[in-house]
Amino acid sequence: MIILIGSIVVVVCVFGGFVIGGGHLGALWHINELIIIGGGALGGLIVMSPKKVLVDMVKGFLVCLKGRPYDRAAYEELLKVLYELFLLGRRNGMIALEEHVLEPQNSSIFKRYPRFYANKHAVEFLCNSLRPIIDGKIKPDQLRLLLDTELARLEQEHHAPVHVLSKTGDALPGFGIVAAVLGIVITMASISGPIEKIGEHVAAALVGTFLGILMSYGFVNPLAMNMEFNGEAELDYLRCIAACVTGFASGMAPITAVELGRRGLSTDLRPSAEELEAMLKGIKVGGK
Repeated sequence: MIILIGSIVVVVCVFGGFVIGGGHLGALWHINELIIIGGGALGGLIVMSPKKVLVDMVKGFLVCLKGRPYDRAAYEELLKVLYELFLLGRRNGMIALEEHVLEPQNSSIFKRYPRFYANKHAVEFLCNSLRPIIDGKIKPDQLRLLLDTELARLEQEHHAPVHVLSKTGDALPGFGIVAAVLGIVITMASISGPIEKIGEHVAAALVGTFLGILMSYGFVNPLAMNMEFNGEAELDYLRCIAACVTGFASGMAPITAVELGRRGLSTDLRPSAEELEAMLKGIKVGGK
């Protein structure tokens, strides 16, 4: 919703100011300019992007339209599911977590937290983080290195679509100049015609420059920044999981391991210590 509001503000202010200044919106409508600029930018984006980056870019755009993916309620649910898992592992042994980690789609614990359960990426990350502990194949101090490596790889994958989209946004003014130059070519070809026609062609050429700049700084580059923030939000969510799991693997009590994750959250997402204690107070092993 926020991204739509911002786009409306850009359109209303830019074109509204043009009309107030005495301009006519019809003078800005040149479909050939849009084809040159939009098509050229889209083609360049496709040329520079592997298939996976294009797919991730589409997914990122859909996330931008939906709004902030990880709010305070999402983190509160995450802390609850982590605490219940840690509590189960501490009281019944780490082997008790095996059924939840190996078959998360059938986990009774995960199903009690629908928002977390619906986030397949987070569920997979959590299960992959707990599996080495259950198997006993890794020491607690080695787990941190393992998770840091995976998070670094995910960060690179998150950044790739943003980088490509930013490059495309930076290229749009250039495509606007291309459209303007082509408009001047058309103008020169009709230089012997009526003065009205020549003026119309010059105006169309200038519109090309205008549209390229507007699309770049009004829409594409802001969208890339929004995708950057959303990607960082997802990484922060996974970092919270990693911090809690490594704390638990190091021997921390379940409540302390969850507290470690809580303290790493930003102030607008972090429940207070009292709120966390109240949230976790009624949770028992197996939900009983």
